[in-house]
Amino acid sequence: MIDFRYHLVSLIAVFLAVALGIVIGTTQLNGGVLDNLQTQVSGLQEDKRVLESQTQQLQGQLDDVGRFEEAVGPTLVQGALSGRSVVLVIGNGDVPADVVEGTTALLGTAGATVTGSIRLTADYGDPASERSLQAYLAGPGRPPGLTLPETGDTGELVAAMLAQVLMVPGAGGAGAGTTPDQASTSSVLAGLEELDVLSKDTSSVSPADFAVFLTAGAYTRDDAGDRNARIVQLVTALDQQGSGAVVAGDPASAQDGGLVAAIRGDATVSPGISTVDNVDTAAGRVSTVLAAAAEGRGTSGAYGIGEDTQPVPPPAP
Repeated sequence: MIDFRYHLVSLIAVFLAVALGIVIGTTQLNGGVLDNLQTQVSGLQEDKRVLESQTQQLQGQLDDVGRFEEAVGPTLVQGALSGRSVVLVIGNGDVPADVVEGTTALLGTAGATVTGSIRLTADYGDPASERSLQAYLAGPGRPPGLTLPETGDTGELVAAMLAQVLMVPGAGGAGAGTTPDQASTSSVLAGLEELDVLSKDTSSVSPADFAVFLTAGAYTRDDAGDRNARIVQLVTALDQQGSGAVVAGDPASAQDGGLVAAIRGDATVSPGISTVDNVDTAAGRVSTVLAAAAEGRGTSGAYGIGEDTQPVPPPAP
């Protein structure tokens, strides 16, 4: 009879053989796998270094282009708006200060007088502000002589009121060339500032021939469409009351929820209002100034880097 110890020794020998086979096999396999992985990692590291170098080169080229655009911008717009005036409207707090300053400086180089700057607050177009706005529109604080449309749409009424005090009527309109009363302009802006729907970025704001509306980013809340619709009403009123309006934003403003996208997507509005989708660049600011000049010639368009846009407005004939 086979002794139990024989069985035990046999079992131990089998397990040792299996374990030894696993160790030897794994060691051989790991060596090949590790070598392969190390080769792949080395290749990826080299690719990363190449891509970083290419990125630096491209960024350097972009910086050179930006410096070139900054340098030639004043020459390109020289005299384009000579003798004309522009009021700036800043649509939200996301518009960078350097965009406002750069646009203002370039308008001055083009010969335009910038008559002031106002900034809309988050409460502009907010349904929660409608009751206070309706009370102001119907109250004694509203300056006499303003002709408002017969509608119950608060946004349309506020837009019409602002347009009448901010814009010098354009050619062909009622009162063409007649500058609105400065007292009315100051009164309306003060009243709306009291209601926290806008603020003045400059100490004084006077009526102008053109409006340049600066925007950035996009609304992401459920009421994005309604808020943009209120601002589109304002831009439309400014455009129709004066000699033209330009809405200039960054690339995000040309995406869903952005004001530029809202205007370009509205077939009834887009033909008459110029839009720019890269005002955060020197080229975009040049386009904004030239677009205002083109508005004065009765030409509107979509400019920038987005789909179905022109790089820059057409030159004066």
